[in-house]
Amino acid sequence: MIEIDGSHGEGGGQVLRTSLALSIVTGKPFRLFNIRAGRPNAGLQNQHLACVNAAQQISGADVEGAKIGSRELLFEPAGVFAGNYYFKMDTAGSAGLVLQTVLPALLHADAASSVRVTGGTHNAWAPPAEFLQRAFLPLLGRMGAEATLTLEQHGFYPAGGGLYQADIKPWENRTRLKLLDRRELRWEAHALLSRVPLHVGEREVNIVQSRLHVRENRCWVREVQSPGPGNALTIVADCGDFCEVFSAFGKRGKPAEKVAKEACNEAERWLEAGVPVGEHLADQLLLPMALGAGGRFRTLEPSGHTRTNIETIRKFLDVRITCEQSGDAWTISVES
Repeated sequence: MIEIDGSHGEGGGQVLRTSLALSIVTGKPFRLFNIRAGRPNAGLQNQHLACVNAAQQISGADVEGAKIGSRELLFEPAGVFAGNYYFKMDTAGSAGLVLQTVLPALLHADAASSVRVTGGTHNAWAPPAEFLQRAFLPLLGRMGAEATLTLEQHGFYPAGGGLYQADIKPWENRTRLKLLDRRELRWEAHALLSRVPLHVGEREVNIVQSRLHVRENRCWVREVQSPGPGNALTIVADCGDFCEVFSAFGKRGKPAEKVAKEACNEAERWLEAGVPVGEHLADQLLLPMALGAGGRFRTLEPSGHTRTNIETIRKFLDVRITCEQSGDAWTISVES
């Protein structure tokens, strides 16, 4: 039984999601204690419980402590089983985080799987649909894994109600990922609006266009249908053979100018560092690289999420993960 202190490092839901995925893949049971101990609402919350329940369904696991507020969880998987799954989240909790919990495991099943997940598709503190579709899944494909994601319904915080459809095939051929440089660079800016005045999105993309010198024909505003109001601004850096994605989200009382400033600040920080991989993508790449053939990438200084993810991966896998600094850039290597 692997023992994991959930208050270590970043101390949030990342430890739980990575532990669930790796437990299923490796067959190693774990006990997670002090779950989110340093957070205002400590213990498992709805979004975390949704990840646990989804992991249990695809693995036939024996689980103890799967309830709201629980600060300890025991998880013992029986395997990984392909199938057609539907995971429903009644809140605006991230459907993408539920998907990312089960995706690494279902890649190791012996047949293809179909997964439908409801919940939030565009909310802060989680990767939005555009990040998964444009940045993460294409790089997963370069590692030899095949998975597709369709956004069938947008879901904004706090109403939620979004819907993802994912199709996942068994991971048969693993290849190393190498992302050390970026070549050409073309910017895009997209503002999504649900029950929000059109001028909000127009102000956002105008600021992005000015600050990042984005061509007017690569900026657009789109109104979408969703159960509740919402606004998401996405900046895509198309580097030719891969993309990086930066996002910010509107909410009641938050000016469009502040939304645009947040997204532009993140994009400019990445641009100035001269690295191909941004802070959030670095965190997401570690797990598939450790389960695959490894590799190397250059990125910004590793975040608390990334460092916590590294320590959690080491609990389950005999892999060597190193972080080396050179100026403002860092090189992260994974040797499996």
